[in-house]
Amino acid sequence: MKKFGKILLAIFALFLCMLFVIGLVFYRKDIPVENLKLLYANHASQFLPLMGMNVHYRDEGNKQDSIPIVLIHGTSSSLLTWDSVVDHIKDKHRIIRMDLPAFGLTGPNPTKDYSFDFYTKFVDSFLQKLQVKKCIVIGNSLGGGIAWHYALAYPQKVANLVLVDASGFSSLTQSKGAIGFKIAQTPVLNQVVKFVTPRFLVKKSLEDVYVDDSRISDSLVDIYFKMTLREGNRAALIDRMHAGFQNESDKIEGIKTPTLIIWGEGDQLIPVDHAYRFQKAIPNSQLVIFKSVGHVPMEESPKQFSAVLNQYLNQQ
Repeated sequence: MKKFGKILLAIFALFLCMLFVIGLVFYRKDIPVENLKLLYANHASQFLPLMGMNVHYRDEGNKQDSIPIVLIHGTSSSLLTWDSVVDHIKDKHRIIRMDLPAFGLTGPNPTKDYSFDFYTKFVDSFLQKLQVKKCIVIGNSLGGGIAWHYALAYPQKVANLVLVDASGFSSLTQSKGAIGFKIAQTPVLNQVVKFVTPRFLVKKSLEDVYVDDSRISDSLVDIYFKMTLREGNRAALIDRMHAGFQNESDKIEGIKTPTLIIWGEGDQLIPVDHAYRFQKAIPNSQLVIFKSVGHVPMEESPKQFSAVLNQYLNQQ
């Protein structure tokens, strides 16, 4: 019995040593936002004091466009996810995009509220500050969930809605490519992630959401990695994941805004069957499926995405 106890003690000691070594190797300090501004803010970047945060946003393109496009990114992303699409459509459209609270250069919400009710209020307050009375809202993943919640809350303010691999029908933790979400929701382990964030884990997460891994450049991995390390963002991600992603199909059926649904056929995070569920739930919606594309079509296939978007908007 004593021998067995010694073996258990030795195993436990070895486990602690391994944790110490892993922590020593992969420990990463938060990066001050001012340092990240030097890398990822540009001449178009502006910062708006709002709801206790300094919101990073860009307002670009055709200023004569009376109904601007508002782009909303997903979890652990930033406004940079839309860069290639903006380049394709900014000559004709005014385009507004922001780093959501908990992500990018905006960083955490002081109240730690990351519910859809909060995000809906945030988007409306943000657009009021910019004096936008009506817009076209486009959202990816979490941003898609925020977009349709906003369209439901303020239908008179949304001319068109575009959902890109959007959340809404079930918990993402059940999905095949959701390792990051599972880690962020696992007690103890999620606290470790606040300090230990290997770059290879960020790269693996990108490989899970892309179909064509050849499009994942070192600079792209750096953007996601460094934005994750922005001071406060890792803790904010854990708080956001505690808010969860629920099945809200009953609400989705209330959307009356003209809607385009875009989905990557190879999405492992929110499978393509969700696209058909959105189409069935939203009256007169249109659906376009991108073959050989994953969870972020605007990143993985920006030309195709922009062409489909322009065609749809020209029909409206």
